Amino acid sequence: MTTEQAEPAGPRAVIEGGAVATVDDSGTEFTEGHVVLDGTTIVAVGPGSAPRQSGPVVRIDATGCLLTPGLVNTHHHLYQWATRGYAADADLFGWLTELYPVWAGLDAEITGAAASAGLGQLALSGCTTAADHHYVFPRGGGDVFGAVVAAADRVGPRLHAVRGSMDRGRSRGGLPPDSLVEDLDAALEGTQRAIDAWHDPDPGAQVRVAVGPCSPFSVSTDLLRESAELARRNGVRLHTHLAETADEETRCRAEFGCTPAEFAEQLGWSGPDVWVAHAVHLADAEIARLADSGTGAAHCPSSNARLGAGIAPVRRMLDAGMPTGLGVDGVASNESGGLGEEMRQALLVARAQGGPAALSVREALWLATRGGARCLGRDGELGSLEPGKLADIAVWRMDGLAHAEIRDPVAALVLGRLPRLARLLRGGKTLVDDGRLVTESETEELTAGLVRASEQLRARAATR
Repeated sequence: MTTEQAEPAGPRAVIEGGAVATVDDSGTEFTEGHVVLDGTTIVAVGPGSAPRQSGPVVRIDATGCLLTPGLVNTHHHLYQWATRGYAADADLFGWLTELYPVWAGLDAEITGAAASAGLGQLALSGCTTAADHHYVFPRGGGDVFGAVVAAADRVGPRLHAVRGSMDRGRSRGGLPPDSLVEDLDAALEGTQRAIDAWHDPDPGAQVRVAVGPCSPFSVSTDLLRESAELARRNGVRLHTHLAETADEETRCRAEFGCTPAEFAEQLGWSGPDVWVAHAVHLADAEIARLADSGTGAAHCPSSNARLGAGIAPVRRMLDAGMPTGLGVDGVASNESGGLGEEMRQALLVARAQGGPAALSVREALWLATRGGARCLGRDGELGSLEPGKLADIAVWRMDGLAHAEIRDPVAALVLGRLPRLARLLRGGKTLVDDGRLVTESETEELTAGLVRASEQLRARAATR
């Protein structure tokens, strides 16, 4: 891919010569097409070469490439980049039991380094928007949530910063150590401060804040209920883990006399402003109720497989009309850390369970783009290549050895090895150029910072 000049002389740019998968409502695709940007916004999409443009324009030759919307990651834990490879053969509860004491050593510096590395890897996998669920606030750790926000500003993808919380430590029957939990008032006050400091409701926002108590086994009933009320007073979205494992359902039935989904619904955790992570163990009736309410789900196929949690019923979710996107989840349970790879993984696990009709290649791309935008309440801004939407665009190199002569470029993207990015744009700004991060040095800054952070966290854990 070539560009006539390194930097635009003006705000308008044309990308042309490649295949285009718009992921619009009609599934419009062009074997060869163009996308025209004006500043941060898409102003035209169509077949063939772009019409003549008035004024200064940068023309980007995308011959041999596939243009898609930038990918949307609906669930992540960026701080976990500092603890990859732990508890490699454990289930969820065993994995958490091993990792919670390690995470007790987190501070703002370690969290910032881990988040920067994670966001860099996400960008290299085609992701332009990421929802990060941060719920670990060690005593004396400083402003770890602010460190995640600063990392997004540094590396470039849009951030949906979910201010998580836990107030139910081991002394109250929860899983995390008491040193990692807040009391009810501190959790609510910290969440309100995060909204006041960083939430931007405007279209095109770089950072939005959501409210995210962690899970029924680490959060009190009062915190779940009052967090939902706080979110709605502030007009922000709600996010939590739900129905991830069979053990969670057994525990919830024993303690509350109902399933996790029923428990969440009783406390106000359903509606068009809610999306949940995992949703693996849902009955048909629960899927129907969640879909009717507009509640969304972040499907995390690699993490769920890594922990042996099961396979989310994505076919049934989609058929019911439930907003469904893809999530990487924390890379301590998905060491790859890329969103692009989750398209293939989602398709494979769905077909392994339900046969070849369980998920198509275009549905996998939809989950990674439009579905994710719906979960985050941004379907009007993100997730497709259409005039009026933000210029978040992935340009995938499809003419190399790994993909050449796969005549359907969407099938090549989803079924094959994840292609190299020729270009990744967020709001018209280049984040990745020819497979390299533009905003940060992958090796000198992100990798070196991650190594230092991981070593420091490991050393702290060894002294506990």
